[in-house]
Amino acid sequence: MLDLLRKLSVRRGHFVLASGATSDFFVDCKPTVLTAQGHHLVGELMLDALRHLPKCEAVAGVALGGCPLASAVSLMSHIRGRPMSALYVRKEAKDHGTKNLVEGRLDPGMKVVMVEDVVTTGGSTLRAIETLREAGAEVVGVVVLVDRLEGGVENIRRQGLEVVALYTRNDFFEADAALSSTLADSTMAD
Repeated sequence: MLDLLRKLSVRRGHFVLASGATSDFFVDCKPTVLTAQGHHLVGELMLDALRHLPKCEAVAGVALGGCPLASAVSLMSHIRGRPMSALYVRKEAKDHGTKNLVEGRLDPGMKVVMVEDVVTTGGSTLRAIETLREAGAEVVGVVVLVDRLEGGVENIRRQGLEVVALYTRNDFFEADAALSSTLADSTMAD
């Protein structure tokens, strides 16, 4: 999974993040997660990560990046014989149809784990958690694919939730540092 993320999802440049902050790198997990291999791998890895959290009945992803994660985990949970529903949390209600902020079957008191693609400040995740709680869910933890190490996981933990991050920015940039060092060594040897 990490190799796929490195290859398809990490970009260097100048980017404005959802928080409004700027960054010299961007992690867009969708190109990885929306491949067949990536979808399968993220489902397995995130489902495995759930063993570190209180037992849940459903996984919820924030639109847009978290939705395929929730679907992948739900599918793998069914394949492994412990089915969990998937929920999608909208950032705002549609002006037509049911106008629901939470899509999927959510029973009152249902234990739910949030799944997130990338966490920077944790703001989007915390807003989605509040939306789930208002809809009647008991949010019991969060699984993050990539933690940018910019305080988001800590902000979520301050709300009393356990968080499991599969990867951090260091997983991507330590490899870059090692590659740069190897290239420098081979250049100096020439």
